[in-house]
Amino acid sequence: MTRCLSRWTTAAMLWIAFAPLAHAETLAATVEQWGLLGSWAIDCTARPNRDQGALLTYEIRGDGRVMYRRNFGDAKDENEVVSATVNAEGLLALTVYFPSLRQTREFGVMLAKDGSLRAIYNRSERGEYTIRDGKYVKTGAPTPPQQRCTQQSS
Repeated sequence: MTRCLSRWTTAAMLWIAFAPLAHAETLAATVEQWGLLGSWAIDCTARPNRDQGALLTYEIRGDGRVMYRRNFGDAKDENEVVSATVNAEGLLALTVYFPSLRQTREFGVMLAKDGSLRAIYNRSERGEYTIRDGKYVKTGAPTPPQQRCTQQSS
C-alpha cells in the first residue's frame, strides 16, 4: 500500500512539474500554427499612435511564454498571453493578462482571406465588451483590418 501511494505521489509531482511546460508548448504551438506571430497594424508605414493605430506584436519567448506587446507611440507595454484556443470557424480566442491594468481580457481575432487580421470581440473578465461582433461597442463602427508588418518597430 505504501509503495503504491509512493508511486502515485511521484507521478503527481512529475505531472505538476511538467504541466506548465506542456501548457506553454501547446499555447505557443496554437498561436504559431494559427499564424498570429509577428507585428500587426492598421497601417504598417505609419508611426504607432494611440488614436490612429498601435503596433501590436505577438512573440514566443525563449522560455516558451507567448507575449503580446503594444506600442502606442507615446507608451508601450508587454503582456503575457495565458491561453489561446481556436474554434470551429477559425476564430482565435486569446486571454491576456495586463499587469498595468491589473486585469485579464479575452479577445477574439479572425484572419481574412487576404491575410489581414480583425478583432471580433474584446471583453473584460467581468464580461464588459469594448468590441462585440466585430464592432466597437461605443460607436458601432466596424473594427479595421490589421496588416502583418514585415519590419518590427519598437
